[in-house]
Amino acid sequence: MMTSSDDSDLLMEEEGQPLTIWQKVSIAIDPSHNPMEQKRSNWRSYLQWIMVPVLSGGTAMIWYYLGAWSGLAALYGSVIATLLVRPGWRWFYIAAVTGPRDIVALIAYIRVLMFVKRQERKNLNIGDIFEASVARHPDKLAIVSESQQWTFRQLNEHSNRVANVFHSHGYKKGDVVGLLLENRAEFVATWLGLSKIGVITPLINTNLRGASLQHSITVGQCTALIYGASFRSAVMDIAKDLPAHVGLYQFNDEGSQAHAADEGLSQGLAQQLNGLLDTAAKDKVAAGATRADHHDKLVYIYTSGTTGLPKAAVITHSRYFFIAAGIHYALGFRDQDVFYTPLPLYHTAGGVMSIGQALLFGSTVVIRKKFSASGYFADCARFQCTIGQYIGEMARYILSTPSAPHDRKHQVRMVFGNGLRPQIWPHFVERFNIQRVGEFYGATEGNANIMNNDSTVGAIGFVSRVLPQIYPISIIRADPHTGVPLRNKKGLCDRCEPNETGVFIGKIVKGNPCREFLGYVDTKASSKKVVYDVFAKGDMAFISGDLLVSDERGYLYFKDRTGDTFRWKGENVSTSEVEAQLSNLAGYKDVIVYGVSIPQTEGRAGMAAIYDPTREVKVEMLGQELTKALPSYARPQFLRFLRKIDLTGTFKLRKVELQQQGFDPAAIEDELFYAGSDGVYAPLTQSVYERIQRNEMRF
Repeated sequence: MMTSSDDSDLLMEEEGQPLTIWQKVSIAIDPSHNPMEQKRSNWRSYLQWIMVPVLSGGTAMIWYYLGAWSGLAALYGSVIATLLVRPGWRWFYIAAVTGPRDIVALIAYIRVLMFVKRQERKNLNIGDIFEASVARHPDKLAIVSESQQWTFRQLNEHSNRVANVFHSHGYKKGDVVGLLLENRAEFVATWLGLSKIGVITPLINTNLRGASLQHSITVGQCTALIYGASFRSAVMDIAKDLPAHVGLYQFNDEGSQAHAADEGLSQGLAQQLNGLLDTAAKDKVAAGATRADHHDKLVYIYTSGTTGLPKAAVITHSRYFFIAAGIHYALGFRDQDVFYTPLPLYHTAGGVMSIGQALLFGSTVVIRKKFSASGYFADCARFQCTIGQYIGEMARYILSTPSAPHDRKHQVRMVFGNGLRPQIWPHFVERFNIQRVGEFYGATEGNANIMNNDSTVGAIGFVSRVLPQIYPISIIRADPHTGVPLRNKKGLCDRCEPNETGVFIGKIVKGNPCREFLGYVDTKASSKKVVYDVFAKGDMAFISGDLLVSDERGYLYFKDRTGDTFRWKGENVSTSEVEAQLSNLAGYKDVIVYGVSIPQTEGRAGMAAIYDPTREVKVEMLGQELTKALPSYARPQFLRFLRKIDLTGTFKLRKVELQQQGFDPAAIEDELFYAGSDGVYAPLTQSVYERIQRNEMRF
C-alpha cells in the first residue's frame, strides 16, 4: 500500500498482468458515460415525458365517465406503467428480491433508535444501565476467562471501588485517566468505575512501546495512568519523559503480588492500586461524586490513521449505546447468549461490541488473554458459547488448524466480525457448522457503519436500493490512489453506479447519535475526515478513506484502502510512523516502507527498503531494536538493503517500483531478509521465497 499521493500505483489482476493506475482510474472513476447507456437513459426520459400527460389525461377521462373506482384502477395502472419505463422493470425485481432483507434491517434500525432515544430521554449513562442489570441478576456470570469468573455483582463492586479510590484522590468529571491492562475482568471494571465519576478513560494499545506509548498518553491528555504489572518496564522506560502531573497507578494481578515493591513502586514513581482498592467502599459510589451525562465522553479508543502515530477517537456514552445496541438488534442477539471474544478489549470490536452485550443486555462474555487458533472452538465448547467473534486473520488461522472433535461439537450458532475473506468463508462455515455469519464494517471514529445481516458471502454490508435515504451512507467517485472526492460541474460529488469503485462516506447530522461524527481528541485530525458540499451546498460527511463497491442488489464489498496505511494482523499500520522509527534505528538512513501481498494471507505485510550501499546496518541488532520500538504488527516482515535510490522530481522517495518488485530474490539484486517465526531476520533465498509462495510458511 503506497502512502504518497504523488506516486503512481500498480495493481495485479488474477492473470498476473499489470494494470497501471491511470487505467484503473479510467475504469473506476471515469465510467465514461457509455453511449449506449446514455441513449437508453435519454430514450426513457423522452418516453416518460410523453407518457405522463397522456396517461394523466386518460385517467381523468376514465374517472369522469366511469366513476371513482375505475379512475383509481386507471391511476394505479398509470403509475405502474410509468415506473416500468423509468426506473424500469428491473427496479421491481430488485425491490422484490431485497425487500425481506431491507425490512429486517429497517425494523432493527428502528429498535436501535428507540433504544438510544429512551436512554437519552432519561439522561442515562452506561453505568446506570449496567447497575440495572446487576439488580436483575447479581449472581449471573458477566465476564469469564481461563482464570476468572466474575458475576455482575463482583464487576459492579470492583467498579465502585475504583470510582471511590479516584474520587478520594481528587479526580472528577472531565478528567482523563489512561488504562494499559491486558484482557481481564478488571479491565472492564476499571474504566466502568471511572465512568461512574465522569472520568474519561483512554484505552491504550498494549503492544505500544517507547515513543508510541508516550504519544498515546500525552495525546489523550491523561492526568494519570493505570497500568498492569506486566507492563511495568514499558511504563518505566518513559515515566521520566511524561508530564510531571501524570500520576501512575500500578495494578498487580495474582501472579505479580509478590513483586509489588519492584521498580517504579520502590522509586516512588507509582502507587500500588491493589492496596487502595482493598480499603475502598464497594457497595456504592461516594455521594459527592458527579455522574456522567448521556452525551458525555466515556472512553478514547486509539486508531492508527494516515498521519502516523495513534489518534484518540472519542466514544461517548451515547455512541457506546448505539454501537453495542446496533449490532445487538441488527444480528438478532439474545440476552441469554454467551459471547466469545479473544480480541483485545482496547479495540471497539471486543471492548464495545462484545463487552457491551454484558453491560447493556446482561449477557455473559467469555474473554481470552491471547488469541489461540487451536483453542478457539475448544473454548467455545468448554464455556458453552453461542456467539463467536473474529477478525479475518483469526478465521484463517483457525481454519488452518488440524481437525478436532470440538470443530462441530459446540453450541455456536453465529460468528460475527470483520475481514472474513470470501475465499475461505464457505469452507469456514462448513467445517465448523456455523449457521450464520454477521460481517460488519465500520471505523471507530466514523459514522459510516454497515452490516451484512443475511450471511451473503463476501459482503460487508448493504445499502437499500429501494429506500437508500433511510440510512444515509454512500459510495462516491474519488481518486482511487488518494481517496480525494471527484467533483462534477456543480462542485458536488457523484454517487457511484453499481459495480463502480469509490470512497465510502456517511452523512453527518449534528445532534443525532447515529449520524454525528465525534472524531478525535485532536480536532485538527478530525477535520481531515470530513468532506463538505457532498450532494448539496453546506452538507458534510465522514469520509472513510476506504474503497468499496456495490452490486446491483446493494451489497457492499471492500476493495482497498487509500492513504498512508496498510492493514496487517487486524491493525492499521502507518508507513510514515514505521519509516520514522526505522530510519532512527538505522542511523538516519533513507527508509521506504510499503505493504506487499503474501499469497493466501489477509492484508499486506510490511516491507522496508533501507538505503545502505556500504552495508553498515547490522541486521541482527536492527531486529532487536525494532522489537523494542514497534508493536509486533508494525514490524516489517521483509527487509531490503538498497544499493541505489531513486527520487521523484520533488525529492520524494519512489515506492511504486519497489512495491512492484515485491520480495522475489530472482528479480532483485539487493540483499533480502525475512522475519522468522521467532522474529529474527534471516536471508531470503529463492527456496524460502518458493516456500512462501506455496503457503508453507506462516506470517
